[in-house]
Amino acid sequence: MASSSTLVLSTLFSSLPHQTQNPNTKHLLSSFPTSQKLPKMSLTCSPFLRPNTASNQIQVLRRFRAYKTIRDADKEEEQAVVGEDSAEFLLSKQKLSSWLYFTAILGTVLFVLNVAWIDNSTGFGKPFIEAVSELSDSPEVVMLLLILIFAIVHSGLASLRDTGEKLIGERAFRVLFAGTSLPLAVSTVVYFINHRYDGMQLWQLKDVFGVHELVWLSNFVSFFFLYPSTFNLLEVAAVDKPKMHLWETGIMRITRHPQLVGQVVWCLAHTIWIGNSVTVAASIGLIGHHLFGAWNGDRRLAIRYGENFEVVKKRTSILPFAAIIDGRQKLPKDYYKEFIRLPYFVITALTLGAYFAHPLMQAASFGLHW
Repeated sequence: MASSSTLVLSTLFSSLPHQTQNPNTKHLLSSFPTSQKLPKMSLTCSPFLRPNTASNQIQVLRRFRAYKTIRDADKEEEQAVVGEDSAEFLLSKQKLSSWLYFTAILGTVLFVLNVAWIDNSTGFGKPFIEAVSELSDSPEVVMLLLILIFAIVHSGLASLRDTGEKLIGERAFRVLFAGTSLPLAVSTVVYFINHRYDGMQLWQLKDVFGVHELVWLSNFVSFFFLYPSTFNLLEVAAVDKPKMHLWETGIMRITRHPQLVGQVVWCLAHTIWIGNSVTVAASIGLIGHHLFGAWNGDRRLAIRYGENFEVVKKRTSILPFAAIIDGRQKLPKDYYKEFIRLPYFVITALTLGAYFAHPLMQAASFGLHW
């Protein structure tokens, strides 16, 4: 008790000049209660901190100011965000005309995609699958070839984005990018659905207790690891001018490459559930493509954003939660609010809808005979 009361009183008097240094302070100090008026308090001083020593008072002030400076610096470090806020959707910034344009563009794209690619009587989808299938009788090889073709086109155009946008503009390049990537993606997905039970059966775990629940939960969670640019539907459809974003909040705090993590989780879940060679081949191809995409994405962001990207890179990690665990990523107190946003509610609804729509998706794929 003696040392604690001493600290309180010495801090109280620390802002006043010492009596031995300035005799005029005697009257000022006399206005404060003395130890005789406070019999329950002891003014016994620790030999390390004496209220009558000016140097010790200065030390207390310096320590307090240093502590405050450190706390302020930590607070500033938590708030210093150089990237963009991901999954942000403000209704006040939305224009009805933009979403009407989006709806019209989406309808047009789906119509053209069906006529030019999906419909077997008019489209090029079936001839494309047949041409690739002629290269090998192995469904595993065909699956890998389809993924490879998609990866070359998709990542190749992404690498040429800066040059392409300078030549033809952001919106025109987005139309070119989507117009070539989307049909190839549809062909790859349809072929996987139709041939997922071909090849060699390697294991059968469907009847094992808890496997169905584990696979279902893994698939559900994997869709929350979408890259934040996916949420910018108006940019995806080129209604708004497409941009290359440097995201830093939300899912990016957990992993700098959420699309890679989500794809790995999805592949592992499907491979465990189906358990054959075609699924293993598809998983190897998809994970390999996303590993390259992660490296290529960092390279492109470093070129575009320079030092700002290096700051984000130091604060984040590819392995989920690694940067948080080792202290490089400092979570704000209300970080959970970065996930309580409309895009994640939409993903929840779409993911549940896709699960219940599996029979319809499979029937549609079977009907194409790809």
